[in-house]
Formats: sequence, structure tokens, C-alpha cells
Amino acid sequence: QMIDGALGMAYGVSSDSFLLSIGIPPAAASASVHMAEVVTTAISGFSHWRLGNLDRRLVFSLLIPGAAGAVVGAYILTNLPGDVLKPFIAAYLLIMGVVILIKSFNGNHKEQRVTNHLSILGVIGGFFDAIGGGGWGPIVTSTLLARGNNPRKTIGSVNFSEFFVTFAQSVVFVFSLSFADYWKIILGLLIGGAVAAPLAAVVTRRLPVRYLMLMVGVLL
Repeated sequence: QMIDGALGMAYGVSSDSFLLSIGIPPAAASASVHMAEVVTTAISGFSHWRLGNLDRRLVFSLLIPGAAGAVVGAYILTNLPGDVLKPFIAAYLLIMGVVILIKSFNGNHKEQRVTNHLSILGVIGGFFDAIGGGGWGPIVTSTLLARGNNPRKTIGSVNFSEFFVTFAQSVVFVFSLSFADYWKIILGLLIGGAVAAPLAAVVTRRLPVRYLMLMVGVLL
């Protein structure tokens, strides 16, 4: 959550990767992560709002399309394996990481507002977030940064929107899977993330723009 809240990505990716490595089935791992994220993203979004890290227009453009894509992705994941999509997601993120690294060194970090195709980006981000157990931040944040959006506002807005995307997925998972065997996983992720979320928002607020972009690019 410290990485996710500060850089706008990687809670789902890192947590899901860990759960898969200890033998948790993909659908159960993704569902556990997103159930915990309902709380952590709410705290993170509130913290970013209080610290002024939001672009309201960006939030409203991403929120509903992202939730719609998440519902479709969660439904597919509970019925079909999503592993076949992971190489394509990885290739896309590699390209975005290189683009952002280049931008972090060009010295031009004036705030911009990219407003076209945000709905499509939201749908794709929400869909792959559900399929891969994480992907909303890496896909949406990286794309917006690569297109020139202000890093602080982008990270805050994407984190704020993520609550609604995560909540939509969780509703589908609740009706599709049994959580009796995974409540300890959910509780552990929830407690750790809740503690870290407010601290991560402060990091976003205080770090220089260039360093934020550099860290996001390296992470991708």
C-alpha cells in the first residue's frame, strides 16, 4: 500500500503475485486482494482528497467506465483463466515505463489535462485489474503520465477512483466465490494497507514531480 498510495499502482500486482506464489488460486487471490482494497482504497482516496491531490474532472471521467470494466473482468475471471492475458499486459507496461522514464528526464512537468479517450482507458484499466488481480494503477496511471498529465494529480485521482472500481469487482466476487477459507488473507491485507494509506498520500504530496515520475517508470 505504501508503493500503491505514493506511486498510484502496485498494491494488487504485488499482493496478487505473492498470494499466487504460495498456492492461492487466481480467482481467490484476486478476490481477496480486492476485498481488502475496498477499505484501503477508501482511506487512500480520502487522504489524497484532503491533501489536494485530486483532479475532479479526471476522477469523474474514470470512475463509472472503470467500474463497468471491473464488473466484466471479475465475471470472466470467475469463469475463465486470465493467465493468457498477462504477457500482453506486461508488454504494455514495459512500453509505458520506458516512455515515463524518458519524460522524467526531459525537464517539462507542467500540469496538463488530457481529456480524450478517458472512458475507454477506464474500461480497459478496470477490466485488466480484475483479470490480473491488479492493473488499474499500472495501466491508468502509467498511460496518463505518459500522455503528460501532472503526476501528483494523476496519482491522487487514480487512487480515489480505485475505490469505486474495487467495490464493483468485490460485489461480483462476493456472489461468485466463497470467502470462508480466505478471511485471514483479507484481514491481513486490509490492516496493513489501512495503516500505510495515509502515509503514502503524504509521500505523493511531498515528493518532487520528477522523482515521482522516475519512481513510477522504474517500478513499471
